[in-house]
Amino acid sequence: MTTRPVFEQSAGGVILHDGQCLLIRTRDLRGRTVWTFPKGRVEPREHSEQAALREVREETGWNCRIEAELPRSEYWFQRHGQRVRKTVRWYLMMPLERVGEPDMEIEEAKWVPIDEARNLLTYPSDRRLLEVAVAKRDGVAHPTSDSHHR
Repeated sequence: MTTRPVFEQSAGGVILHDGQCLLIRTRDLRGRTVWTFPKGRVEPREHSEQAALREVREETGWNCRIEAELPRSEYWFQRHGQRVRKTVRWYLMMPLERVGEPDMEIEEAKWVPIDEARNLLTYPSDRRLLEVAVAKRDGVAHPTSDSHHR
C-alpha cells in the first residue's frame, strides 16, 4: 500500500547587508551539517511573509524587513518513510536589529561575506537563490526559476 504524499508550505529569508549574508548552520534529517538560509513551516492562519519573518527571528535572533519576494523553491524528500513535497516562499530581507539568540536546533547563525557564502552554502539551489537575491538587491535583471532542487 502506498501512502499519499504530504504537502508542506514553508517560508524563509535571504538576509543581505553590507556585502554579507546571514546563514545558519544546522543538521539535515540524516544528521549531516548543512549551511543554509533560515526557513520553517507556515503555521495555520499565518501568511508566508509573517512566517518568513518569524522563522528568521527564531533561527537567527534578528528582526528583519522584507524587501522583495524571491523565486519559490519546490522539492521532494523522505521523512520517516513518508514522501513530502515542500514549497518554500523566499524573501529578500534587510536586518533591522538583533533581538536574541538562535533557537536550540540551530548550531550557529553567522554573517558571512557573500563570496564566502557562495562556497559555504550546502545546496546548489541555495547558491542559485543567493545569486538571484544579490541581483534583485542590486536592481539587475536576473533569470528566475520556479523550481530549485535540494
